Amino acid sequence: MTKEEVISKTNEVFEKSFEIAPERLKPEAHIFNDLGLDSLDIVDLVVGLQQKFAVTIRDDERVRNIRTLGDVYDFIYLLGQEGSVGGSPSK
Repeated sequence: MTKEEVISKTNEVFEKSFEIAPERLKPEAHIFNDLGLDSLDIVDLVVGLQQKFAVTIRDDERVRNIRTLGDVYDFIYLLGQEGSVGGSPSK
């Protein structure tokens, strides 16, 4: 999966799950401060990303370092490079 595909699919999760306008979805956007998510929203985010990319995120310690949307992109892309992204992702 290319980085562009990761960005596009990740943005879809933010747009559909949290009704965030596409123009607000920039790599430097802080998930809490800029996008307005709270700790409960993070659970929904993880579920949405797991479904979209057919991955398991919950048990990965690297999740604790995610602060920005760019961090999310990088994390998902890295999972893909490690072969952790697969299955039949939802559309």
